[in-house]
Amino acid sequence: MSTTHTDRLRELLEPLAAQAGLDLEDVRVTKAGSRRQVQIDVDTDGGVDMDAIAEFSRVVGEALDGSDLMGDEPYLLEVGSPGAERPLVQPRHWQRAEGRLAKIHLADGGEIVARVLEADEDGALVEVQPVKGRGRPKERRLAYAEVARARVQVEFNRKDDELLDEAADFDEGDDGTE
Repeated sequence: MSTTHTDRLRELLEPLAAQAGLDLEDVRVTKAGSRRQVQIDVDTDGGVDMDAIAEFSRVVGEALDGSDLMGDEPYLLEVGSPGAERPLVQPRHWQRAEGRLAKIHLADGGEIVARVLEADEDGALVEVQPVKGRGRPKERRLAYAEVARARVQVEFNRKDDELLDEAADFDEGDDGTE
């Protein structure tokens, strides 16, 4: 049986998220002045769009208003996505981050920056980036038990791999002309 307010909220919201085709990632309730703030993060494998967030927010608002979970006190409902620098907690988070750069804090106290190459239920294959650009990236298999915490990193200067491939083809004379 659930004991915390957040657990009871999660029990109400999980089936609603599943019905909407969303994963319920996080539920937080905080005090914001004279009212409470309910913050909910949802996501999908392909990313969540604003229309899905708006519709889910409407459904959640109706469900909360129809339940006694929030009592008579006013509350502010915020529904969003985990964002660009999302934490990697569940295997599905690692799978969604394939191809992305992550800062990984290891359970042994170490820290690496690595690109997530592939992930499954047991761990992830990552390409560890060289420190200060020295050397070549090295592949490493990480079991999730080796990871204390990890977060996706935003890359501003990364060129899309397809654009790089097209540029290489063009340089080699494969531009479709004779």
